Parts: sequence; structure tokens; C-alpha cells
Amino acid sequence: MPPPGIDLTWWISVIEIAMLAALFKLMWDIKKDLMARIEQMDMRHTESAARLRDDLAAFKLEVARGYVPMQMMRETDRRLSMQLMRIEEKLDMVMPQRARSRIPTDDYHG
Repeated sequence: MPPPGIDLTWWISVIEIAMLAALFKLMWDIKKDLMARIEQMDMRHTESAARLRDDLAAFKLEVARGYVPMQMMRETDRRLSMQLMRIEEKLDMVMPQRARSRIPTDDYHG
């Protein structure tokens, strides 16, 4: 038998409803705090991604400025080889005995 003046309906209406309301408010506050943190992290992530994207674009631009096309490299190599061959021919004309004793080698540019 319950104490006088305290019955089941009083217990539910006074104690349990207040406790459930407190738990609901606690859960609501936790959810609100988590949502705020998620939004803050999302904002930081967005800013970081934008900064990384800008840095990557700047790096790509720097690489593009220093890039030398292969055709230009081949042309420079060809011109340099031709100049070296001309110098070699001139040296052969100046030193004829060296030209006769020279051992033939594989031509670099075939």
C-alpha cells in the first residue's frame, strides 16, 4: 500500500513527466550542440578545400610556366648536335693527321 497522499497518478504527473521533460531537453541541447559543431567543421572543411584548390592552381600555373615542350627540346638538341659536328669538321680540317687516324664511331643521331 502506497503512503497516504501519493498514488500512481501523482507519481507519473509530478516526477516522471518532469524527468522525461528534462531528458528531452538534454537530448535536444546535445543535438543542437552537435549540429553546430558539424556546421562549424563543414565550414572549416570548405575553407580548407578552397585554399588547397587555390594552392594547386598556383602550383599548376608555376609548372606550366617552367614546362618546355618536347618539340622545342628536340629542336635545340638537333641544332646543338649540328653545331658540334661543324666544329668537329673544322678541327678535322685543321688537323688532317687526326682525321686519318680517327676510328669511326656510331653516330649519335643516326
